[in-house]
Amino acid sequence: MSKAVSALGGVSHKGFVDVAEAGQRGMITVRGDLGSAAMKKAVKAAVGTAVPAPRRIELAGEKGAAWMSPDELLILVPYAEAVATVEVLERALGKEHHLVADVSDARAVFRIKGAKAREVLMKLCPVDFETLAEGEIRRTRAAQVAAAFWKSAPEEYTLVSFRSVAGYVMALLEVSARAGSELNLG
Repeated sequence: MSKAVSALGGVSHKGFVDVAEAGQRGMITVRGDLGSAAMKKAVKAAVGTAVPAPRRIELAGEKGAAWMSPDELLILVPYAEAVATVEVLERALGKEHHLVADVSDARAVFRIKGAKAREVLMKLCPVDFETLAEGEIRRTRAAQVAAAFWKSAPEEYTLVSFRSVAGYVMALLEVSARAGSELNLG
C-alpha cells in the first residue's frame, strides 16, 4: 500500500503575503436533503456543527461543514479521520436517500496568509470581497478553474481546488502574491 501524500508536498511562497499548499485534509461530499432531521443529526455526529445555511461554513476546530449547493455539503475533518467519518455519516443517514463520498485525495487545499491576503484572491476570483461575510464560503473560480474559499482567520483565507489543477492554482497564487504586485486600494 502506498503512502498518501498531498498534491504538491507542502510547497509555499513568500511574497507580500504567504501562500502555501496546506497539506492533506479530510474532505467528504455529502448529498441529500439538507433540511432533514437525519441529515442534521448526521452532521452533528460527524463534526459537531449544525448543517450550514446557504453559502455558509460552520467550523468547530479542525472539523466543519460547508454548504456547497442546495443538496450538497463538504465535510471537513483531519485527513486520518476521513474514513471513520464516512462510516459515521453512513450510519446516521441510514435508509434516507443520500450519497457520501470521501473526496480527500481528489482535492488540494491552500492557505493565503497576511494582512493583504484578500488582494491575492481579488486578482483571481470574480467575487465582491466587500460583501464577503464572516463565515461565508464562496464557490467560484480562480482564473480558469473551479475553486471554493472562505476566510479562515482574520488575515487568512483557505482555498480548495481539484487536485488535478493544484500546480496551476499554486502558480496563480504565487504570481498574485509576488512582492511589488499589491493592489492600490487606497
